[in-house]
Amino acid sequence: MNYMTYLFDFDYTLADSSRGIVTCFQNVLKRNGYTQVTDEEIKRTIGKTLQDSFSILTGVTDKEQLENFRKEYSKEADVHMTVNTVLFLETKSVLIALKDAGARIGIISTKYRFRIEELLKEHFSDNFMNIIIGGEDVKTAKPSPEGLLLAIKKLNVTKAETLYIGDSTVDAETAQAAGVDFAGVTHGVTTAEELGKYPHKKIMKTLEELLEGDVPQADTPASSTPSPTTVSPVSHSRRRKMISIWQILLLALMAWASCEKGGISIYLLFFVLLLWGILRKRRILPNHVVDYLATW
Repeated sequence: MNYMTYLFDFDYTLADSSRGIVTCFQNVLKRNGYTQVTDEEIKRTIGKTLQDSFSILTGVTDKEQLENFRKEYSKEADVHMTVNTVLFLETKSVLIALKDAGARIGIISTKYRFRIEELLKEHFSDNFMNIIIGGEDVKTAKPSPEGLLLAIKKLNVTKAETLYIGDSTVDAETAQAAGVDFAGVTHGVTTAEELGKYPHKKIMKTLEELLEGDVPQADTPASSTPSPTTVSPVSHSRRRKMISIWQILLLALMAWASCEKGGISIYLLFFVLLLWGILRKRRILPNHVVDYLATW
């Protein structure tokens, strides 16, 4: 199966932001009297919402207090996050290779979008990512499939041609809830065995394994060991869909009617709108044209 769209988690998948995250959490926790929380405990919560993480680390369940923790964390992150976040060594080359192969790439994360963009602008040109969905873009965080489904809708792609890549069981649950294929990467603290309990196409040690080959059509059982197969990027810009005979006849009818009326008529408007709809739905337009028009 060749995927057309690769959507990634951010923390521990594309980038190691653990140093910044741990610093922000420890500053907030110690300031509020929680001095026994270890760095490893904090790292185990990466990928969850800040409120959920603070609740796990402190035992606090009061929503107002958790929101105050979140606000304190955000202030710390303004100082410590970006400067303490680095891309994994292979991240840049893999993303560029996927992009060059004609795939669409994006990020779905609980981290705020502006923080992700702040780091990416140091490494990539503007609009390199086809889409970024951050924590502020959804009502419900992962493992809710809201962000993943939103990206699929905005990119005008199908679930079948989309692969979601993440490092945690939260990411695996997100893909499962969305009905999207999942590939795990063990950059973080979640083990291959933990990820392998969820439906997956592959469990990888490095993102470079995305470029090595192909994966089978059948789903990998959740109870099986990680698959030795690999995931192949698309070798063409977009999979084309043949235009139907009925669409051709309808276009011809609208073209004839607009010529009969002459000038700018309602039939000409219908013809243009119909043509645009067919080109978009059938994916006849090149990626760069669709991307340019999407900015309008």
